[in-house]
Amino acid sequence: MILALATFASVRAADRRARIAERAMLIGMRPTLVPSRPEDPPEDVRFASDEILHVPPGSAVVTHRDDRLLMAITLRNVGSGLAVLRGWQVNYGHLTEGGGEHGDPDDFRRPVRDNYIAAGDVGFWQGAVRDAEDQLHGEVGQALQSDKHLFVDLLYSDEEGLQRFISRFWLIPHGDIWAASVGRHWRLG
Repeated sequence: MILALATFASVRAADRRARIAERAMLIGMRPTLVPSRPEDPPEDVRFASDEILHVPPGSAVVTHRDDRLLMAITLRNVGSGLAVLRGWQVNYGHLTEGGGEHGDPDDFRRPVRDNYIAAGDVGFWQGAVRDAEDQLHGEVGQALQSDKHLFVDLLYSDEEGLQRFISRFWLIPHGDIWAASVGRHWRLG
């Protein structure tokens, strides 16, 4: 009986150590995206249509070009793991409306190509809406005309896809350049 209790206690302690080690490993792989810093370099973001947006650090550019809506934000990964961008959503409104919950990750728009941002490095997010009949095209167009804020939710993960996150970026219009700030971070499951 004593041997059984000792074995049980030993197995339980080993399981606990394994869980702690796994958690430490995941924390070591965790990315966290924020707007880039003012001293970071600007990003030239090339789209599939061969158009380029010049995006200053810590900012975003949102523009209509020939019925195409093009958007980009300069980003910095302040986490310790590689960030892999997986999807995005855009909403608009007043700044006080941006504190709600994120949308369903399954409803996020998928990027055309993979975008990776290394730990401690800078990069960008880009989104385009090429169909003028797309509801988002009209909504963001209204925001552009009325100087409303945009809320961009970015879905990203670590390299293995084991940890998924959503970060909400608030874009505040200042002419052609939009000030970018991060408002919320969510860790999914």
